[in-house]
Amino acid sequence: MQERKSPTCDVVVLLSGTGSNLQALIDSARTDDSPVRIAAVISNRADAYGLQRAQDAGIATRFLDHKAFEGREAFDHALIELIDTFAPKLVVLAGFMRILSADFVRHYQGRLLNIHPSLLPKYKGLHTHQRALEAGDTEHGCSVHFVTEELDGGPLVVQAVIPVELHDSPQSLAQRVHVQEHQIYPLAVRWFAEGRLTLGDQGALLDGQLLAASGHLIRT
Repeated sequence: MQERKSPTCDVVVLLSGTGSNLQALIDSARTDDSPVRIAAVISNRADAYGLQRAQDAGIATRFLDHKAFEGREAFDHALIELIDTFAPKLVVLAGFMRILSADFVRHYQGRLLNIHPSLLPKYKGLHTHQRALEAGDTEHGCSVHFVTEELDGGPLVVQAVIPVELHDSPQSLAQRVHVQEHQIYPLAVRWFAEGRLTLGDQGALLDGQLLAASGHLIRT
């Protein structure tokens, strides 16, 4: 492996499913000048295909079954202990289908990122593509944000905006949004790894400047 020019930022990725965003992060981290190193991938589902993606890339994997714990707090405490064995500078949620406890979020304050398939603050939660279509929206997209105790409510980092087309279905819209997710998530992670992205008292900062409430907008 080539020696990296920039200090390495170790990242732990949490997921529950197929790991398509993980794959985008893996591909981005493989570039010679990337300061990102994915130290581990952890899933609460043993059958998550994202674990296979990680193994194929030579990344450490761990499985922690939430059903083996009595309650969210107990699971999250064990998850914190597991994550911290890898001493990451950043924790990335990539389709991790768990609502995180306040203690977990506070433990990783300012170094916990999530991606959500809507233009937040619109459509927090599930079924975002269907809800955008039912509302008659002309634009849709995805958002990367810092995680806070408010579900899908943390300061926005970057959003990708796509037009809603006349004959879009939830499935076609989801496919086009996924393409944008795979662009903006590696971008945000790299900003953090380079020391350009931080969380301040007033919100997300890029190069020391407070980002707008909508984050950095990218239109396609």
